Amino acid sequence: MARRPTPPGTPERTGLGHVADLVRDAIPPLHPAGLPFVAAPLAVALVGRKRTWVRRAGLTAAAATAAFFRHPNRVPPNRSGVVVAPADGQIALVDKAAPPAELNLGTEELPRVSIFLSVLDVHVQRTPVSGTVRDIAYRRGQFRSADLPEASAVNERNSMVLETASGELITVVQIAGLLARRIVCDVTVGDGLIIGDTYGLIRFGSRVDTYFPAGTRLLVEPGQRTIGGETVLAELS
Repeated sequence: MARRPTPPGTPERTGLGHVADLVRDAIPPLHPAGLPFVAAPLAVALVGRKRTWVRRAGLTAAAATAAFFRHPNRVPPNRSGVVVAPADGQIALVDKAAPPAELNLGTEELPRVSIFLSVLDVHVQRTPVSGTVRDIAYRRGQFRSADLPEASAVNERNSMVLETASGELITVVQIAGLLARRIVCDVTVGDGLIIGDTYGLIRFGSRVDTYFPAGTRLLVEPGQRTIGGETVLAELS
């Protein structure tokens, strides 16, 4: 879940408590999906602790995996009518395209923003708007490099449609990449989500597409970096 700002009037922590808060802010927590992947190399390091190279290799692999599965706190903007980035990464496309066919949303081309996630980016996905989950559809596919334009059409993907309180539909598509082999979506149809909440994860290099209603004002350009849950991609009409 996205972290909310500290409420006014909350007592300020001092001493060791304040230091602990600073450390917690500087070192992101681990997403639960990453626990098995961190535990395995740690176990190797423990079993082979008498061999320096085994211990170091295990600890290094555990640290790298923990960094990949990091789950930093984010504070979304409180402006009404905005759509925030569902992921960290680099904007690969700002164009128009028909939403995934399996959602049965028609063939009209809608504004779209594609975000490419390298293996160094945070890989959790966040809700771009507050709303209700109206549909979720998974489709098997290929595993081409996620930075290629055709990845949106041919790669394995999981699509989610959100309906805002005003009835507008926002579609978010998790797309597997060259190294990705697992898409995680932790919500179900009917769930109510808050802007900036974490709802899923893609393992090891991926892409996330967002489709907006016709008439939406897009505020980003290809090449820009995004911060999931915080960067404003668009304003709804």
